[in-house]
Amino acid sequence: MPYSIILDELSEGPEVVSETEEKVRLIRDGLKAASDKQKSYADLKRQEIEYFVGDLVFLKLELSLELDRIHDVFHVSMLKRYHSDPTHIVPMEVIKVWPGLSFEKEPVQILDHDIKVLRRKSIPLVKLLWRNHRIEEATWELEDSMR
Repeated sequence: MPYSIILDELSEGPEVVSETEEKVRLIRDGLKAASDKQKSYADLKRQEIEYFVGDLVFLKLELSLELDRIHDVFHVSMLKRYHSDPTHIVPMEVIKVWPGLSFEKEPVQILDHDIKVLRRKSIPLVKLLWRNHRIEEATWELEDSMR
């Protein structure tokens, strides 16, 4: 009896293998069709651009300070051709650094006024733009300390 059970299982083996191979082929065909469809969408937006040594380009990716040591090689899709424009030149001001590697913050302009109201008193504040800083880096300071 036990021999006949083993023979029956062995006779089903090739059928199981062929069914599995058929399922794998169907899955591969489905993946290939999905991949081809995605590629056709991507190809609609793709442009053939060629860059040469010395061409100026913008990188469409802003790296954070933690990534400043990354190798400066990027895929060409991350680049955008740059056309020279004299208005793009940003004047650089020299920052005077003292021997202790410190510098003096100099207020340039008052951007805004405000009064912080506490329970028993009011505190006048001014929003200051500092030399060598962007507007986003302006800070609120006590008006009395800025006089």
